[in-house]
Amino acid sequence: MNLHHLAIFHQIAETGSVSLGAEQLLISQPAASKQLKEFEAALGEQLFDRTGKGLRLTTVGKLLNEYARKIFTLEAEAEQAVAQLREVSRGELFLGASTTIAGYLLPQVLARFHQQHPKIRVHVSVGNTAFVHQQVLDYRVDLGLTEGFVEEPGLTATSFAEDELVVVAAATHPLVKKRRVKADDLSGQSFVLRESGSGTRAVQEQAISMCGVEVKEVMTLSSTEAIKHVVAAGVGLAIVSRLSVEAELASGELRAIRLADLSIPRPLHVVQAHDRFAGPAARAFRDVLVS
Repeated sequence: MNLHHLAIFHQIAETGSVSLGAEQLLISQPAASKQLKEFEAALGEQLFDRTGKGLRLTTVGKLLNEYARKIFTLEAEAEQAVAQLREVSRGELFLGASTTIAGYLLPQVLARFHQQHPKIRVHVSVGNTAFVHQQVLDYRVDLGLTEGFVEEPGLTATSFAEDELVVVAAATHPLVKKRRVKADDLSGQSFVLRESGSGTRAVQEQAISMCGVEVKEVMTLSSTEAIKHVVAAGVGLAIVSRLSVEAELASGELRAIRLADLSIPRPLHVVQAHDRFAGPAARAFRDVLVS
């Protein structure tokens, strides 16, 4: 396989345009089109569907681009590793972070990291746990920071801290006034839940299932901030990270309902593709994260 042709194909696939891909590679559009056709002919496969709206990857094209992304990411990593083997003074770091970690823990870590390594440029992608794990597997980020379970093959996870999920309610909720609350008391209660793919939801579902409790899902939201607001408005209960509600608990806007027979701890993980080299910037970030 001609790697030069592969690079041209990859840029066109990533930009969605022959002209933009050619511009990224500093070659002319006719040259890019010609070499793309030669590449398709050599492979005996059509890599793009040409439509009136532009280019769209075929099934073969999507598969090949996944491999191309990994190949050229590794090439860039190799160049960076050789250039910065003994130096962490400059470079780039790509992180993926779950919404809870990104909103309530990561800012302080990034501030400490920037103090120690001011010339390293950091890029952060934010989404739920499933999204971040896929970003790591696709080599789009160097490290992922997630909570909950790490079950995908191809990932290596290390716990760097522990969080706790707590049941929260508006101050007027009947369970707030109850002296002793058990997990059974949650049966039939209205709950506002995170979306599927959320690490918070995965852990809370396992904990509730182990207790044999069935709750009533009245709303699903992908934002912890939105969940806090609707719970404070009296819509129902929620199970959220203690990290995310410290301010609301302190102000009295929300109340934590302590369960006498159930606690829900969960580890926070730094996640990496097991076959990916950790560059100097990634190693330096891990050091700051656990310090």
